[in-house]
Amino acid sequence: MKKLQYERPLIQRLNVGLMNKFGMRTEYAPVTHIDDVSVKKLLKDFGSPLFVISEKTIRNTYKEVNRAFKTRYPKVQFAWSYKTNYINAVCNVFHQEGSWGEVVSGFEYQKAIQNGVPGNKVIFNGPDKTDEDLTAAIKNNSPIHIDHLDELYRLTELAEELKMRPNVAIRVNMDTGIYPIWDRFGFNYENGQAWDAINKIVLADKLELIGLHCHIGTFMLSPSAYGIAAGKMSDLALGIKRKFKRDIQYIDMGGGFASKNTLKGSYLQGADSNPNFDQFAEAITTAILNAGFGKDELPLLILETGRALIDEAGYLLGTVISNKRLSDGRRATILDFGVNVMFTSFWYDHKISPAQEFSNYTEDCVLYGPLCMNIDVIRENVTLPPLKKDDQVVVHNVGAYNMTQWMQFISLRPAVVMIDMQSKPHLIRKRETLAAIESSEVMPDYLAKFKL
Repeated sequence: MKKLQYERPLIQRLNVGLMNKFGMRTEYAPVTHIDDVSVKKLLKDFGSPLFVISEKTIRNTYKEVNRAFKTRYPKVQFAWSYKTNYINAVCNVFHQEGSWGEVVSGFEYQKAIQNGVPGNKVIFNGPDKTDEDLTAAIKNNSPIHIDHLDELYRLTELAEELKMRPNVAIRVNMDTGIYPIWDRFGFNYENGQAWDAINKIVLADKLELIGLHCHIGTFMLSPSAYGIAAGKMSDLALGIKRKFKRDIQYIDMGGGFASKNTLKGSYLQGADSNPNFDQFAEAITTAILNAGFGKDELPLLILETGRALIDEAGYLLGTVISNKRLSDGRRATILDFGVNVMFTSFWYDHKISPAQEFSNYTEDCVLYGPLCMNIDVIRENVTLPPLKKDDQVVVHNVGAYNMTQWMQFISLRPAVVMIDMQSKPHLIRKRETLAAIESSEVMPDYLAKFKL
């Protein structure tokens, strides 16, 4: 007979379901399947830990946000934010749905072009574009969003050298009532920097000014701020029309929409309290429609939202390594994934579900990763049923930024699987290997040998 595991008795208050303003707690339901695929089987087939992407959720979410904007405004175009998740299979789901590409580096630009996105549908943002990057974008007829005057001057020189007329927009920053103001990027609306850049572009007549771009913040919880920004962007576009008799082809409102994640320190769950797509769409489109454009003068509305489109589609599956009691008596559970692969643990209190059935008994605990670092904390405090060694868990809403900001540190990075519309899992990124890491290293001959 197998010896039962012994754990020292500890008196704890039982929690069988506390009320909040939305009703009984429901986050304790086990998650045994994702899109009808067994969590246990996924971990058995692809290893633990494991990222899982739901293609069905991506497509449904995209259709939801598309409907929210296109029922309110006649000309809408989404551009997938590559920095949010640039695994090619993920990007191509968005492109199949009709999304352009939005990139902020030469590396991302090359990925979008290699994925088959036409050059004129790859929006090139960011402050660090090399001459090589700018030349490629000019030749591919890509919209280049100018971030600073040095970039504007260099683009003017390249236009003369290449004898081409690049399509450009300027990034505008502004006061929308949200602080701190994101004024590090682009040209300020209030102090005249934006008009200074516009005048330089139009009067030099070397670049084709086709758009205006802004990105007012990240994980924004105030739709009204977007309404203020859209109003100011519309004012600039109409001012250009009056002064230069030129129509701006598009207004790009950037991204930053909040997903359903819960920010650290929030009293309410993000799924219950964060704004939805309809609220963002209403604020933005109302401001543009009421700005004074004629019927045939309405600019194309471009949106670069990333996080809100992919967060809910991502899961991280993992396994319990062990349990222990901290010096203050709290239960500590150690998992086989840490902040190196789940970077958003620093920002969010992610919902975490057991992957197997359990009793009604729950206990407050701390969830740690396996790294030899004290900051490797997945959840500082969470109420869960006691998890034992080899139990498995599902972390929700991890589709954004974790697979672009993860680090190879101490442990190898996990595989990524996408579950298709027919509930079939596909490996879309292999589990990292030592050979893959060392493939970029070069060993000098004099260090190749040693004797201990």
